[in-house]
Amino acid sequence: MKKRSSSREQQKPTMKRKGRKEGATIGMDLGDRTSRYCALSKDGEILHEGEVPTTKAGMVEAFGPLGRVRIAIEVGTHSPWVSRLLQGLGHEIIVANPKQVKLITESTRKDDRLDAQTLARLARIDPQLLRPIQHRSDKAQAALMNIRVRAALMSARTSLVNTARGLAKSMGERLPKCDADQMGVRQAVSLPPRLQQVLEPLLKEVESLTEKIQDSDRKIEQIARKDYPETALLQQVGGVGPLIALTFVLTVEDKGRFQKSRDIGCYVGLRPRRSDSGQSQPQLRITKEGDPYLRTMLVQGAHYIISRRGPDTDLKRWGLHLAKHGGKRGKKRAVVAVARKLGILLHRLWVTGEVYEPLRNHNLRQERNKIAA
Repeated sequence: MKKRSSSREQQKPTMKRKGRKEGATIGMDLGDRTSRYCALSKDGEILHEGEVPTTKAGMVEAFGPLGRVRIAIEVGTHSPWVSRLLQGLGHEIIVANPKQVKLITESTRKDDRLDAQTLARLARIDPQLLRPIQHRSDKAQAALMNIRVRAALMSARTSLVNTARGLAKSMGERLPKCDADQMGVRQAVSLPPRLQQVLEPLLKEVESLTEKIQDSDRKIEQIARKDYPETALLQQVGGVGPLIALTFVLTVEDKGRFQKSRDIGCYVGLRPRRSDSGQSQPQLRITKEGDPYLRTMLVQGAHYIISRRGPDTDLKRWGLHLAKHGGKRGKKRAVVAVARKLGILLHRLWVTGEVYEPLRNHNLRQERNKIAA
């Protein structure tokens, strides 16, 4: 009896032969285990459809033998390493932003096969329809992992502290007020012995997480100083330490990717949405596009800048003016506006390498007033 070859074994040679001959455009919907792909000819004819394991070996086996082709994938968990791997094989890679591609995200017939076909057709016609994004390099992503690990440790510690406080309240007791990095077994000495015994494992874990977070802070500071000395330019701004500076540099990575520093506001999603129609110009919330962690870091820096602890700067004065005259939600709007300005300022310092002058605009106005007088 003749043994039948599997469908995958039959499909591979077809894709390789036609892809090399026709200069195919391939759309691939990345999955956790396997990924669906669709190859189109220059005329839009479907050359081949199939699936490939979402592994490095599987990608190399499927796409390594092909000549240079255009491959479109969606941004996701696997897209950074897949895009770097396929670029290394000589292919043109387009990483699509799914939030901008409504043909995929809002489709009523959504499945992996059709998503791959839609990606291929959009990439064949005009790659800009996919609103392509740029993944960071392997070195930058490896360094950024240290920041992500710290964020995960911070989140875990916050959850444990909140749990401990909630359990104490349920017994009619309260843990003393303190910063999270000060929370530990010693903070529970005023509680009844039985409750101390119950909360001890949680509070010991909080202490352990605090030590790990401090180790992460030292490692991040070392990476910033040794591998990314340009972060020193950004740390000239009050409220910007190694964490915010390194997060900014690693996330943006290429300071020349923006024609104007003002584009940073759009990149991190701190630009207000627009829905203007005729005379109607409603005030909408920010877009919240881009990297959410960088946006969070900029907002934290903005909170410090306009706080009492923040030094006197042009940016602080501008933010306080907005907060005072911004109505009911003036403080929140001021924080977002200052965060957007902070991102622009950091990019400007990075590009120009200038020495930061906290009160530059104020001093210029005073000089003009003197000249005018």
